[in-house]
Amino acid sequence: MTVRVRFLPDDITAEAEVGEPLLDVADRAGVLIPTGCLMGSCHACTVELDNGDIIRACISSVPPGRKEMTINVFSDPTW
Repeated sequence: MTVRVRFLPDDITAEAEVGEPLLDVADRAGVLIPTGCLMGSCHACTVELDNGDIIRACISSVPPGRKEMTINVFSDPTW
């Protein structure tokens, strides 16, 4: 199943498969999500979903049951 993923604040949209890692989707779309440890503990890749959930992109994938999702990429100058 294909999910349309919209990245804010740049308003870039990409098609993704359910279960695809969010970092892979972002990379393919040309969206930079900073990463540090790649295990979720450093919080460098923290993003906010359209429902308000805060997740770490390095350990998250495209969830099932949705046709569209919006990801707000934070800008942290330390990363």
